[in-house]
Amino acid sequence: MNGTHAAGSRTESRRAAWACVALLLLAAAPTLAQVPRIQGQGTAASGMGNAFSAQADDPSAVHYNPAGMTQLSGVQLMFGGLLSGGTTSFVGPTGVTATGDRNGSVAWPPPVHAYLVASLKDLGLPRLEHVTAGIGLTVPFGSMTRWPENSPFRFVTTFNTLPLLDVKPTVAYRLTRDVSIGAGADIYTFSGLVGEGHVEQQSISPGGLAPPGQKLELSGKDTAAGFNVSVLYTVLRNASGQPVANVGFVYRSEATLELTGALSANGRKLADATSTLVLPRIMTGALAVWPVRSSAHEWKLEVDVDYVGWRSVQNLDVRLGNGTVIPQPQNWHSTYAVMAGTEVRWLALESLPGWEVAARTGYTHQPSQMPDLGFSPGVPSANAHIVAVGFGMLCKETARFLGLVSCGTVSKAIGVDLSYQASLYEDRTVAGNTGVRAGVNGLYKTTLHTGGLSIRMNF
Repeated sequence: MNGTHAAGSRTESRRAAWACVALLLLAAAPTLAQVPRIQGQGTAASGMGNAFSAQADDPSAVHYNPAGMTQLSGVQLMFGGLLSGGTTSFVGPTGVTATGDRNGSVAWPPPVHAYLVASLKDLGLPRLEHVTAGIGLTVPFGSMTRWPENSPFRFVTTFNTLPLLDVKPTVAYRLTRDVSIGAGADIYTFSGLVGEGHVEQQSISPGGLAPPGQKLELSGKDTAAGFNVSVLYTVLRNASGQPVANVGFVYRSEATLELTGALSANGRKLADATSTLVLPRIMTGALAVWPVRSSAHEWKLEVDVDYVGWRSVQNLDVRLGNGTVIPQPQNWHSTYAVMAGTEVRWLALESLPGWEVAARTGYTHQPSQMPDLGFSPGVPSANAHIVAVGFGMLCKETARFLGLVSCGTVSKAIGVDLSYQASLYEDRTVAGNTGVRAGVNGLYKTTLHTGGLSIRMNF
């Protein structure tokens, strides 16, 4: 009886130790789903504060509004990326301070985007003259944040990243002269070509199963699929037949990733670990108007509104290999993001024959979806005001680059777009967390800077 009792006591002790360590190490796991969306999936759109879903007239339409692909002719390729840097400063209730960054001056590897769009009519398929096909690759959600290993909340997080990829096979169909529809899949996955190829959360052991001070890591990966559908409606055209008022709508479905990975200490596996990560459904409504649209100049104004259904994420329970389930209630709330932007294009410059030049600016208001309870410093989380500017140049087939090389040597047109965004987060005071999470309570101030580059080629 005594031996049985002792064995039972050891079993209960091991279970208690697992549960205790899991609570300490995985308390920040909600960060994995709370990362902000990376809305800059094309640099022209980024320069307009991401207000682009009713314009959608370059290959990034695959992301912003697939129905807009019917506006594109021939075969068009676009690729680029973002460099994001900045800091988050923390001041605790006792005056203790810490500073977090993007794992250095900029987050690396950077979020990237690539799109390939083809009009099937221009590929020699006249029976499919109203169909346009495309495929895209984006990094739609993500954060890379590093904090000192002696910070007040080192037992919660010191580093996290979510290098999730979205592969987007997409098709669009022109129903009438003024109405186009689009549909596609969103295949979310991880790849070893981007970072470590998995979601990763690091912290410092407070003791227990792993000796104090050891580096703890929670990792996991999965592949899941969602879908998107969209509409682009031209309400009004000018005498030349060009749109001067467009309305767009895009719906992106939820997708559920069943993350499977491990809990490790100093590189040594402690246990298998799984969790469920729900990516929210997103609905976008957009209106664009062109007060000026002629053969020489264009001026566009656009307003987009995103509804992000974070409310569907109620928990991020963590399941350990020994059968222990650690409840992680979230109580997130859905949010609306508002984007406004403008673009001016010069289409016939005497000083640059055969070139188009564009100047852009915009603003995004992006609210936080995270309550104080369950807050993690692994993600900048506060109401954000994003100010954007951008510049673009398109070298047409007849133009010459630097007056030396014809742009038509490579393709019918080559475009380069640049953007800059300053993300100014409102100061946020977090309170109410207890136990090992009490260290996250305090004042957070965040400013991020993002530069973007996209290259476009028309064939």
